[in-house]
Amino acid sequence: MRYIIKNATLVNEGKSFMASVFISGEIIEKVIPAESQQDFEGYEVIDAAGLLLLPGAIDDQVHFRDPGLTHKGDIATESRAAVAGGVTSFMDMPNTVPNTLTQQLLQDKYDIAAEKSMANYSFYMGASNDNIEEVIKTNPQDVCGIKVFMGSSTGNMLVNNGGTLQRLFQEAPCLIATHCEDEDIIRRNIDIYKSKYGDDAPASIHPLVRSAEACYKTSSEAAELASKYGAHLHILHLSTAKEIELFRNDIPLKDKKITAETCLHYLLFDDRDYEKKGMFLKCNPAVKTEDDKLALIQACNDNHIDILATDHAPHTLEEKNKPYFSAPSGGTSVQHLLLGALELANKGIMTKEKVVELLSHNPATLFKINKRGFIREGYYADLVLINPNKRHVISNNDVLYKCGWTGYSGMELSCSVTHTFINGELVYHNGNFNENYRGKRLTFNR
Repeated sequence: MRYIIKNATLVNEGKSFMASVFISGEIIEKVIPAESQQDFEGYEVIDAAGLLLLPGAIDDQVHFRDPGLTHKGDIATESRAAVAGGVTSFMDMPNTVPNTLTQQLLQDKYDIAAEKSMANYSFYMGASNDNIEEVIKTNPQDVCGIKVFMGSSTGNMLVNNGGTLQRLFQEAPCLIATHCEDEDIIRRNIDIYKSKYGDDAPASIHPLVRSAEACYKTSSEAAELASKYGAHLHILHLSTAKEIELFRNDIPLKDKKITAETCLHYLLFDDRDYEKKGMFLKCNPAVKTEDDKLALIQACNDNHIDILATDHAPHTLEEKNKPYFSAPSGGTSVQHLLLGALELANKGIMTKEKVVELLSHNPATLFKINKRGFIREGYYADLVLINPNKRHVISNNDVLYKCGWTGYSGMELSCSVTHTFINGELVYHNGNFNENYRGKRLTFNR
């Protein structure tokens, strides 16, 4: 198929400007000024006057629950929700059932995605204390990275053996992405608050149980290991002001060896919101104080933090309605990442150009993704059109997640996704999907 998206306001590479984009097959054929005369014969024309045209968002941290936990969500349902929200590529975590700890189990997930995923996809290889030989077989050209739960894990993937960690940081063939919370500190805090509250603990204790101290202790240890062995360390879901000091903003992203991601919920919420949101705000690491939130926003704006993602992790309503010590951690947001971030821009908290940098350009640069993340001639046509003036309120009745809920319910958004293109195909248009479309496996220039 060949398309022309004309008269759009492109938000791309630090600028906003009127242009027309030509799509031929999977690829962006050319980008020309909107006022240029051009023969449109042979193309389907989309007049995007009044709309924003952005590169598709790339979410570097999701838990789509496939295989083994598909009562919560699966690659088909969650990728469909992603596409409706303008997320055109995702990277999925290894704490599924079984854990993705062998190359064969990793390939099994790619096979599932080839059959079920509407968006482009990649999967992390998981690390444990005893699978290092499998980890170092990982192909850096077609796997996004290696996931290491350092200090704490929600599954059975805790890596706390010093020798294993040393080999990982010495021999990992690609980026190491870490979850950093100290298990000993968390367990000590659990004992304190169980003694105080018993089964009646409020959700508001979560940032005290999974404390800033627990985060910084392990993040700083990971940064020390990366510095010692020269590994590319990518610390996920930064949640504290203190951790920001571990990252530099004075060198280009392509030259950084220690990088950071935070998630949208850490920029939207703080510990005052537990009273209203309850267990629907319970996630790991915990949403913390207003000061932490403001510091993370500033770190996104000044390039200490490189990527904004979701950590999309669905659970059933029955599970989330359990008491604090029984309710699982994790929330849903992949359908609302792009629009929620643009809401920050609408409020003057960051610019639209910064949103595109954090959600599209930087993931592509940091992971070295092949020909994605930018609106450039010769790149894959992963594109999103946004109506900046179509307001709506997020409702559980409208979410596309299999679990049927989101902690963002009740949040008003000032804009909406109208079109999502993936590899040049119009996959979503005003609530309608090309249900037969399947995304592609991401590849990496490493």
